Amino acid sequence: MKINPSWRVLTVGDGDLAFSAALLAHHKPRHLTATIYDDLTTLENKYGLKHYQRLQQRSCQVLTGFDVTKPSSWQGLNLTDFDVVIFQFPLLPNDKTKQLANGQQQQSSNTLNRALLHQYLVHAFKYFLSANGARLAIITSKDVKPYRQWNIEQSLNASTEINYLGQQTFSFADFPGYQLRNVDRDKFVKHTEAFSYYWSDIYDDVSQCDDQSVANVTLPNYLKKSATTESSFCAMCRVGPILTQQDLAAHHASKRHQQMLNFEQQWQFWLNNKAAH
Repeated sequence: MKINPSWRVLTVGDGDLAFSAALLAHHKPRHLTATIYDDLTTLENKYGLKHYQRLQQRSCQVLTGFDVTKPSSWQGLNLTDFDVVIFQFPLLPNDKTKQLANGQQQQSSNTLNRALLHQYLVHAFKYFLSANGARLAIITSKDVKPYRQWNIEQSLNASTEINYLGQQTFSFADFPGYQLRNVDRDKFVKHTEAFSYYWSDIYDDVSQCDDQSVANVTLPNYLKKSATTESSFCAMCRVGPILTQQDLAAHHASKRHQQMLNFEQQWQFWLNNKAAH
């Protein structure tokens, strides 16, 4: 992930605030507002206040109790004031997943996490991003199950005018001092391969954007639109190239593909009924 120093940045759901602290210290954006889902007392009890205090010392605005899905929790946030919004390694905590599932016809955690990120994108472009700014929304996520089963690249912007631009490898080394924490408790999580995924509502393709910070954002082969790729890749499963019709049929019958189809059907049901949620 590359940060343009001229950007006004909003970070969403930044756990212990380590990412925001590293971003501010080492990339020095023009402005940073950091938000976390927990209130200040929960933050102190769960992770401590080290990074919160570092941000305070640099006069960085930090908003606690911030739920990206609930506008009523956004007090103190200057709306339509940002170039870029970043959500690092999102994952609903177990208690939140249970709470939502109980109120939403026992939706799967896959669907609920997709719903969180769908609402994040919708709210980012509707409320957070400046009309005259870069207008980019970023999600960084691990490239392992269950996260890659969310079909981040193709499903989250469904029923919107938001365009998926591509991905960029995320390196923790670019943010010294940033370590991933468990969403529910004070434990560090082992680093695995991760990507930062980019969306825009003013660019159809990353090649239209002249900002060098997105120069390395690319589409993987399985998402490139051509007769060859569409017939030889299963983009949903990130599988391919598939060389024969027999292999393609075998993949479609596989447990992996059938599971992803089930997730997609659940997601489509949520989208069709989201007004009721």
